[in-house]
Amino acid sequence: MDPNGFQRVVGDALSHVDGLSADSLVARWNVELTRAIDCLAPKRPLRLHGARTAPWFSMELRAMKQSLRRLERRWRITHSESDRTQVRAQRRAYQVATAKKNFTASIASAENSSRRLFQMVHNLAEPPATSGPSTGHMFSCNDFAKFFADKIAQIREEVDSTVGAGPGRESARVLSSQVEWDQFQSVTSEDVDRLLGRVKPTTCLLDPCPSWLIKASREGLGDGIRGVVNASLREGAFPDPLKEAVIKPLLKKPSLDAATMANYHPVSNLPFLGKVIERAVAEQLQARLEEADHLDPFQSGFRPHHGTETALVALVDDLRRARDKGESCFLVLLDLSAAFDTIDHNILLDRLQGLGAGGTVIQWFRSFLLGRVQKVVVGDECSDPWALTCGVPQGSVLSPMLFNIYMKPLGEIIRGFGLGVHQYADDTQLYLSFKSEPVKAVKVLCECLEAVGGWMAANRLRLNPDKTEVLFLGDRTWAGVEDSLVLNGVTVPLKDQVRSLGVILDSQLSMEAQVKSVSRAAVYQLHLVRRLRRYLPADCLTRVVHAPLGLLQCTLRGATFEGDSETTTNPECGS
Repeated sequence: MDPNGFQRVVGDALSHVDGLSADSLVARWNVELTRAIDCLAPKRPLRLHGARTAPWFSMELRAMKQSLRRLERRWRITHSESDRTQVRAQRRAYQVATAKKNFTASIASAENSSRRLFQMVHNLAEPPATSGPSTGHMFSCNDFAKFFADKIAQIREEVDSTVGAGPGRESARVLSSQVEWDQFQSVTSEDVDRLLGRVKPTTCLLDPCPSWLIKASREGLGDGIRGVVNASLREGAFPDPLKEAVIKPLLKKPSLDAATMANYHPVSNLPFLGKVIERAVAEQLQARLEEADHLDPFQSGFRPHHGTETALVALVDDLRRARDKGESCFLVLLDLSAAFDTIDHNILLDRLQGLGAGGTVIQWFRSFLLGRVQKVVVGDECSDPWALTCGVPQGSVLSPMLFNIYMKPLGEIIRGFGLGVHQYADDTQLYLSFKSEPVKAVKVLCECLEAVGGWMAANRLRLNPDKTEVLFLGDRTWAGVEDSLVLNGVTVPLKDQVRSLGVILDSQLSMEAQVKSVSRAAVYQLHLVRRLRRYLPADCLTRVVHAPLGLLQCTLRGATFEGDSETTTNPECGS
């Protein structure tokens, strides 16, 4: 579809924003974009082709090819000069060679980015399967909706029953600080252009048109988007039409039994325009967090320069330094059950007020959290929508940042017992080093975990003891450590190796298991490259082969780097 033609059909219908509320502007946005799409590309049934086509052969090229064949057949019958002219014009427009050239150029542009190249190889060799249950829809959409809603309700009921039942279960409410941030800054046309460039072009079923078309038409739609964003920030209200989410149930792993509903997890999709508004707020929230130095220094994930790599290198570096001093270590990996879905709205708003938020800012966040609904889509069926009374919306731009704010006090509690801690989203890794008195060390670890459990309960979160893992680094015989520990009333076995943020750690920190795992994955990806020979020329195949080899090389370099504790530095403290 031509973005210029799309902008011409929309015209200036979205430019007039004076006196209209955010809800009215969003409603007009949906109406006008739907009208433009219906005008340029009315709905029609499509035939599904079983054969896999070349990756550069788009639906537009397919339509142009079919039109060319029709013109050729007519010219063979009429032999008229006008039909011949039309055939020549269509052949010039049918630029399949150009499409193939552009596709191979995209591979060349990714040559210096191992991540992009590896993702491109994966998408080519193993195209994503169709979403939704793969068992002929043995569960209805309402079955899934009830299952997902009941799961959250059960967790909340179990957590509420334990609040106030033990040490550490004090109220999670905190006193609000002085209001220092009571209004948002309005966005300009340049800000809108930057926001659209940063938002991923993921399209929701509720969107009036594909999100890539909005990004490509930003020049003509920018004023309309700016009006919606500024109206929302000015009113302190997130538009109600953008509070609905579409849930698709997907198997957690392809090897799991598709006939068991517990093996599915909900994948949420939100309207694109709502994500643009969130991105505008996220930039101002991030600036406020940095100005106030609010987040825990050892809290990684969803913040600049704090990713899985920095968290893992910092964790392994701390453990290696402790082992170099002759100390033994306990490493405990905590797991939370549906953490993002059980966050208490009142507690989160209190945390935001503790950050200095007030006025229309706190009103906007309250509006963003409250009044949300979601529905499950399976095939062509859609469930009845149900209201969300807790949690932050999955798949949104702001939710990870809000979760970090929600979890900030946890690190202070753990360090109060003398333990180290690294957090990445809802993954908490705490560790205790000791040189003597192992019995006392185990007691301190248990007291810390009991306090952590109390804080979790007070904040309406639930620890999952079945997925909590413990790794002991040191001499078990000297330390008198048995094969299992009783932590917070639950017997947790000590493991020879654990998986932390996707990396396998063993009791010797040798990284051998991780290297073997990545080597197997790289060999498998090289085997899949054979499927691409029919699509790609030799020079592109060469670049593609480098993707899995680059992954293996980076892993080997990482293992060597982490093995040198004298040269490693803590990236959490200034990267």
